[in-house]
Amino acid sequence: MRAAVLVFPGTWSDRDCEWALQQVGVESRRVWHRDAVRFERDELIVLPGGFSYGDYLRCGAIARFSPVMEAVRDHAAAGGLVIGICNGFQILCEAHLLPGVLMRNASLQFRCQDALLKPESAGSPFTRALDPERPLRVPVSHGEGNYYADDATLDMLEVDGRVAFRYVDAEGRATPEANPNGSLRNIAGILNEDGNVLGMMPHPERACEALLGNDDGNAIWESAVSSLVPA
Repeated sequence: MRAAVLVFPGTWSDRDCEWALQQVGVESRRVWHRDAVRFERDELIVLPGGFSYGDYLRCGAIARFSPVMEAVRDHAAAGGLVIGICNGFQILCEAHLLPGVLMRNASLQFRCQDALLKPESAGSPFTRALDPERPLRVPVSHGEGNYYADDATLDMLEVDGRVAFRYVDAEGRATPEANPNGSLRNIAGILNEDGNVLGMMPHPERACEALLGNDDGNAIWESAVSSLVPA
């Protein structure tokens, strides 16, 4: 398995993602948003965090038109794995690869802190190897991480098992106090219909080794790797 880490003007978590992938034995390459590129079927595409195009208009609204996004759409349609983290999640929503939108935090403040994430879906490559009874401690760092969708979309995500992660407290409860941004239903990450595209606001690449405080984020990368490596 290899990974392709996309780089847009204003991306700054690309090197962090490369380092985190290295911790779980995944070789990666950086792909500039204007490059003509072909992704391999077993390649994981990573849209990292940052401020693509300075977050002008809306977060991710310009990056969705970058040339590389056509190849990302084709890769996802063919069943390839795609993960968007923070700004990457925003881009995937703007590109309509995921439903809903990320709005300004309910506090109207930028929040940079640890969050506890409960894995909610066991049906995706990114979550099937996770323990649903063990919340992951993964940092958030965003000003527009407040997930919003209409009630019909939220109900659909719940019924179809497409809520990947939810913000919870130490007892695993989805409380308002555990929610760092006001996301509806404490949603921290969602999946597309086929489960091969994940968008999440927390940064697993910032929880990849003990030196950083913990390595809980590695479990997400490892789950994706295990889904692509033959038994």
